[in-house]
Amino acid sequence: MAGIIVGSVILLIVLILILSSIRIVNTGSVCVVERFGQFQKILEPGWHFIIPFVDFVRRRISTKQQILDVPPQSVITKDNVRISVDNVIFYKLLSAKDAVYNIEDYRSGIVYSGTTNMRNIIGNMTLDEVLSGRDRINSDLLNIMDDVTDAYGIKILSVEIKNIVPPNEIQEAMEKQMKAERDKRATILVAEGQRQSQIEKAEGEKRAKILAAEADKEANIRRAEGLKESQLLEAEGKASAIKQISIAEAEAIRKVNTAIIESGTNEVVIALKQVEALKEMANCPANKLILPNETLSSLGSIAAIGEMLSKNK
Repeated sequence: MAGIIVGSVILLIVLILILSSIRIVNTGSVCVVERFGQFQKILEPGWHFIIPFVDFVRRRISTKQQILDVPPQSVITKDNVRISVDNVIFYKLLSAKDAVYNIEDYRSGIVYSGTTNMRNIIGNMTLDEVLSGRDRINSDLLNIMDDVTDAYGIKILSVEIKNIVPPNEIQEAMEKQMKAERDKRATILVAEGQRQSQIEKAEGEKRAKILAAEADKEANIRRAEGLKESQLLEAEGKASAIKQISIAEAEAIRKVNTAIIESGTNEVVIALKQVEALKEMANCPANKLILPNETLSSLGSIAAIGEMLSKNK
């Protein structure tokens, strides 16, 4: 009976030793194992066996990306303005051994490194440069902290400034400046709109005048063309009338000549020609005729003969 009890105790002790030698490491974390107080190995995620009472798990550390919120810090700028700045640091563990043995508390090391270097960077900048240069501050702070934390196995992924809070009087001055800038931009926009409207109006009036001038020009051209055409038609009508008169006169002359040729030259025809010549001369007011009595008696005879021929004709 005593042997059974002893065997049971020994079996229980063995089971306890076996169970205590098993270590399960979850994904996203590692374990630092020491043997007799010295670093032995790093347990990766999975099942592991260690020697009970010999190997000791010093620390379980997460390898996932971590977020560290740095509390607001009072910082003085280059132009002696005290501001409050707080930021957020994103980091990841690369070496669990360095994080455990090279620094006592790597999280505190990250915070102190961030605050001291942020003071140094902002201390070399004016308030306006700080307010407009967040990206520059983040980049410079990231480079400096990454070099510092390499010694204890930490990789700084990103540094982001959350808030920059200047003093109340500075905030009021900035708000007034912003309001003045907004009013200035609004005035400029209104003036620009009015100027553009005037330009558009002037362009419209100019275009209207150009169109009116073109219309007047076109109307004048049309009137000139109509007058020219009318004059051409009138000239053509006169020319046609003169041509017809010339044709008629030529025809009349031709008939007279034909009649003269057919009737022969005699005293009657000559007398008629003399009468016509005397009529033409008498019709002109500038001509004055002085004829003797014998000529007048001859003209009376000639006129009588002409009258007889006209009646016979």
